[in-house]
Amino acid sequence: MDNRQIVLAERPVGSVSGSTTSVVTAPRPECGEGEALIKVAMLSIDPTIRTWMDDAPGYLPPIQIGDVIRGSGAGVVVESRSDYYHEGDFVFGMTGWQEWVLATDDRRFSVIPSGLGLDLATVMNVLGVTGITAYFGMTDVGAVREGDVVVVSGAAGATGSVAGQIAKTRGARVIGIAGGAEKCVEVVQRYGFDECLDYREDHLTTRLRTACPEGIDLYFDNVGGEILDAVLATLALNARIVLCGAISQYNVSGPRHGIEHTSALITRRARMEGFLVLDYEKRFAEAQGALATMVLSGQLHHQEHVVVGLEHAPDALNLLFSGGNHGKTLVAVDETVQLG
Repeated sequence: MDNRQIVLAERPVGSVSGSTTSVVTAPRPECGEGEALIKVAMLSIDPTIRTWMDDAPGYLPPIQIGDVIRGSGAGVVVESRSDYYHEGDFVFGMTGWQEWVLATDDRRFSVIPSGLGLDLATVMNVLGVTGITAYFGMTDVGAVREGDVVVVSGAAGATGSVAGQIAKTRGARVIGIAGGAEKCVEVVQRYGFDECLDYREDHLTTRLRTACPEGIDLYFDNVGGEILDAVLATLALNARIVLCGAISQYNVSGPRHGIEHTSALITRRARMEGFLVLDYEKRFAEAQGALATMVLSGQLHHQEHVVVGLEHAPDALNLLFSGGNHGKTLVAVDETVQLG
């Protein structure tokens, strides 16, 4: 049996194009001693995948030309010669963009608990990398507390929408920033934010000051660039800025927007801190338990944008940068595989 894979054909300049990746066919991997063979069901499409395509240093090495595109996903164990995995287990980990993958000593997967009462898309969204990122970024790094004025950029996206809802459950007033009137309505009506500002409209700094007259206590940044700069000009005393992502910069091939208002960190005695979800790997179960409880109790609303077909994964990645997605973007590799 064959294993269809998507590999990096050339490094992109700006958006991923038709020549950036290629669909190839390799033999299905053989399951060795201590290993498990996984049939990939669904891929998580995340902005950081675009950064891994560049030949630049980062927290993980660049994807090499000819290698399978790196990314997380979920699937079902169809054969196991390991004491840790059993046939029928649903697992989550770095599957890569392909139909089959081996769990090995070097490539480990987390077993998804059975009986959650959630479908696979929901698990990959809220209990996956984006939901866990939102949880620890808001609770640990941002230390959100009751009465905070919280601003979240990328508020209609998978991470931003969850981060804002977590802040609401902690008693904060939450203002979202999103692209376009439709998404701003969605942020307020679906996710329960108190207000949402359209960054495509003029004078964002002025509108932030109107929405937050006493300043911003906590900013959860998924975007970077000009929006981060506007927030820096609107900080409250002892503000915290959580740097989660910088999606506005990932596809830029020329000069990037500089940040002008960093002196506000001094005058407002503020803190700006970046983090990676991998820093919290040993505490993933803690976040997943809290997030699952929120979903099942109706406190956490979510939506998934599912693209069908492995070959469409590059198009799905571009949706994150064009704004064509709503909620968490996923690729269904095999629609017949369903979480029990």
